[in-house]
Amino acid sequence: MSLLIYGAAGYTGSMIARHARASGLDIVLGGRDAAKLAPLAAELGVPYRVFQADTDAAVQALNGAHVLLNCAGPFAQTAEPLMRACIAAGVHYLDITAEIGVYRLAERLGAEAEKARAMLLPGVGWDVVPTDCLAVQLAARVARPTALRIALQVAGSMSRGSAVSAGEIMAAGLLARVAGELVPTPNAQPRAFDFGQGPVACAPLSFGDLVTAWRSTGIADIAMFVNVTGDAFPTGDLAALPAGPSAQERAAQPARAVVEVTGADGATLRAVIETVNGYSYTPLAAVEAARRVLDGSARPGFETPARVFGPGFAQAIPGTRVIELA
Repeated sequence: MSLLIYGAAGYTGSMIARHARASGLDIVLGGRDAAKLAPLAAELGVPYRVFQADTDAAVQALNGAHVLLNCAGPFAQTAEPLMRACIAAGVHYLDITAEIGVYRLAERLGAEAEKARAMLLPGVGWDVVPTDCLAVQLAARVARPTALRIALQVAGSMSRGSAVSAGEIMAAGLLARVAGELVPTPNAQPRAFDFGQGPVACAPLSFGDLVTAWRSTGIADIAMFVNVTGDAFPTGDLAALPAGPSAQERAAQPARAVVEVTGADGATLRAVIETVNGYSYTPLAAVEAARRVLDGSARPGFETPARVFGPGFAQAIPGTRVIELA
């Protein structure tokens, strides 16, 4: 049974393809540009398929595949046709997006996917594996958890693709989950979070955890924040950006997130999850997720990493540690 990696010639997609091949997975590369796919396929000694991200073409391209891993952003353009193709073909769908609209889409298509025995599992990279798993771990230790706060620390430069996806995230507006419902929060205020070196200001922003954490933990009130340092969230001509940070830049910029869970009695548990750089973590986590799905770890319908692989999945990725905070 094979893994079809769509967007395999991109910055993150090519890292994923190389790691998947080195890990011994049976892979097929997919994408829209034969000129970019062919050299990578020759390097790895694997087949490739050229097709647009539309449902009919993707259904044909999925022939013989068991899992599709979508690495082609902006995911607002590729996720829906590829999800629908996976449902039609009975293939499991994975992706690496941070765009909240994709998680809401997977939630809406969940019942249809369940009937087709296909799993929709967006967010098998740095978004949202570390935060999803840590939220479940902390929620299990709090009596009657009622509120969840998650803050991401974005350091260093973004890839060109991530910068485009960031625009999709900001275009979604400010949202929070209140009493179990996603609601607009245009007047949400910044908050300070401690990532391990003292409190820093974090701005409210809408990430996929507003959907995944609700499904994974059942906590009814969830808010998301982000602390941006360096030259993350670039402006100007995004097409002029480099493909992504170099290996040296990634090595110098570990990734961190804070998770806070508050119980009905007002007691709060806080912890930081620290990983290798997000662009280095994503290939490791995405390939491991795909491997586990190929080995039979799948639950039809819309799912989350912690529910499918267990709350310890994030820490199974090398270079990951959890630091308890007072």
